[in-house]
Amino acid sequence: MKTFDHGKLDRIVAEARRTADTRSDGYRERALKIYPWICGRCAREFTVTNLRELTVHHRDHNHDNNPPDGSNWELLCIYCHDNEHQRQLEAQAGSSIQTDNGTVSTHNPFADLKALLAKGK
Repeated sequence: MKTFDHGKLDRIVAEARRTADTRSDGYRERALKIYPWICGRCAREFTVTNLRELTVHHRDHNHDNNPPDGSNWELLCIYCHDNEHQRQLEAQAGSSIQTDNGTVSTHNPFADLKALLAKGK
């Protein structure tokens, strides 16, 4: 039986986090210099004291697409940023809904509505 090297996994994860943090710091700092410190959705204004709550959102959701002009970024507060990503997840899921137990519901309560209304005439 092959043994699993937890130390190697820990090193890989730590390196991935360092790389992501370095990449994030780079484009975040650039975005904060380019754009005013205002959420692009709710227009909340930020100062140095609450700037940590302002995030950089990648419009195309590709964190490696960081053009120097910032055209793939928008500054969003943490609430609007979470909302944007939730909307994307829901759009990808389509009409199916994930339930608490992990099953997917595709029930459409209005599937036969037209036929039921036609019968009632």
